[in-house]
Amino acid sequence: MKVSWSHSVLKVRDVEALAQFYCDAFGWEIADRGGIGEEQEIVFLTGSSSDHHQMALTNTRKDGDGGSLDHNAFRVESVADVKDVLDRMSADERVRYAVPVTHGNAVSVYFADPEGNGIEVFCDTPWHVRQPIVGKWDPAESDQAILERIHAEYAPADEFMPMGDYRAERAAHFGEVQ
Repeated sequence: MKVSWSHSVLKVRDVEALAQFYCDAFGWEIADRGGIGEEQEIVFLTGSSSDHHQMALTNTRKDGDGGSLDHNAFRVESVADVKDVLDRMSADERVRYAVPVTHGNAVSVYFADPEGNGIEVFCDTPWHVRQPIVGKWDPAESDQAILERIHAEYAPADEFMPMGDYRAERAAHFGEVQ
């Protein structure tokens, strides 16, 4: 079975504030909204013509509730895109932290939205690296320098290989046709 991430739904306290935050952070728009009960509302957000919604927000989180999700992960195309998100979130007063992290197989930034929901924005690197790995990358470096340093640091690790080779192995394991 091949499973791909579609969207997430977050229980939030302030639907309007969080919808505005995600629209500002990612250039999304409200695709739909409506009631889901007498006092419950859901707002659907998207930045894609192929997805009705990539995230939905409901006003069902109560005071004292812990977070309902550790983080949502969003894939972007390049290190430059990750840097752009890091820059914007570092400058956004609604964001408590923005931390650049690498897992060897990804260049990421982790941050939390105004209600503390964790977010990871990442781009893939060309390599598979056995997990868990948590390292840092320097946003002041060029995109190429970041990738070169990650390669040099993780190439000696067990199971390091080109991502294409890793995906081919996993496809064979799952009986997927490539």
